Amino acid sequence: MDATIKPIRPSKQPETRPAELDPAEFLAAAVRADQPRPARAEAEAAVKTLLAYIGENTEREGLLDTPRRVVEAFDELYQGYHQCPAEVLDRTFGETAGYDDFVLVRDIEFTSQCEHHMMPFYGKAHIAYTPVERVVGLSKLARLTDIFARRLQTQEHLTAQIAAAIDEVLKPRGVAVLIEAEHTCMSVRGVAKHGASTFTSRFTGMFRDNPAEQARFLSLVRGLQR
Repeated sequence: MDATIKPIRPSKQPETRPAELDPAEFLAAAVRADQPRPARAEAEAAVKTLLAYIGENTEREGLLDTPRRVVEAFDELYQGYHQCPAEVLDRTFGETAGYDDFVLVRDIEFTSQCEHHMMPFYGKAHIAYTPVERVVGLSKLARLTDIFARRLQTQEHLTAQIAAAIDEVLKPRGVAVLIEAEHTCMSVRGVAKHGASTFTSRFTGMFRDNPAEQARFLSLVRGLQR
């Protein structure tokens, strides 16, 4: 007697939703005005200690000004701690003539710092959102990316923060964020795999719930890169 093999029915997977971020992460500056901070002289002394640790002569001519320069560079590289993401998205425009499709800004270049090794990672962010009546200035999406990028980060967290801020402040029908980056903590140390790219994405609303909208977003991003 021949046996009949029945196809295995895939079990229904529970519906999942991205974990919610604490609004404090993206609605206000990360550093409060009253938060205690070391003095600049203490920060410069710490840099001098690190130079001595690697075996350098901190009194040689080429390094005399290095602690000051490093602290000044930190002020620039990490200025995102003192900027408010919500304020960047606060001003919107209502003259859209009933526009109801998504708005995509692609190839937003950024540089951030890995929180695990304090080494740079850099690449491009592609951001889309489907507005409800009002839109935000296009440059604001680039500014928002810079605010979050100029903090110690992981790429996954950076992606989630950008999407959450747009979702919370603009209240659109959906948000899509795709980030591609190269991490120097992987390319110049450790496994030293230069040229390896990391991709992360976050979808909310209609982009999360409608695979066709996800596909259209990814098609526009990838198609225009050719």
